[in-house]
Amino acid sequence: MPGWVERVSIPADRAVFQSILRSIGKAMHARSNARTVFNQEVLRIHFEETHFATMGRGSRVVAAHQPGQDVFKSVLSEDINWKPFAAFPPSVRLAVIVGQPSEASPYTIRVRVPRGVKLMPHRHPEDRVYTVISGVFYIGLGDQFNPDKLEAYPPGSVVVLPGNTSHFHWAKSSEYVTQVTAIGPLGLEYVSSNDDPRNRNS
Repeated sequence: MPGWVERVSIPADRAVFQSILRSIGKAMHARSNARTVFNQEVLRIHFEETHFATMGRGSRVVAAHQPGQDVFKSVLSEDINWKPFAAFPPSVRLAVIVGQPSEASPYTIRVRVPRGVKLMPHRHPEDRVYTVISGVFYIGLGDQFNPDKLEAYPPGSVVVLPGNTSHFHWAKSSEYVTQVTAIGPLGLEYVSSNDDPRNRNS
């Protein structure tokens, strides 16, 4: 028995003596558990130090980069390559900033809509986050174009649009530019096929 319980005066009352023995047993058990927990923690720390030290010597696994994000770069406004997009009215322009919208991966695009142009009700399968870069961004929700449902968002605004939500736009007061961040592939389906420029061009 450990030194800290080597000498115990046995009381005359047997019940008191048994109670003392139980208390000693509980104390020894708690001490044993504490030692076990301490040893487990030491082993965990040792494993982590060894594991990460090994990783630091060249075994570290690096996650694959997303398309267009494997090197450091910047995109300036004057370097943006605006192009027509078949699903938009002819005067609307789209530019791919980062990634490949046609792939199942993150992408960032910008859309420039001249003043007076309307984008009729449509939906995208992917969740989208819009950031208004310039102008006033008007967006309304619903399957029918309704000017009364349009909400105006000034530059700097961020708009979250869940996938498969019918919506429409109108560059009501000026040209606007929005930046869209999402996970592709990019999709666009008009509520009415008659509003789809791709059908008129076919």
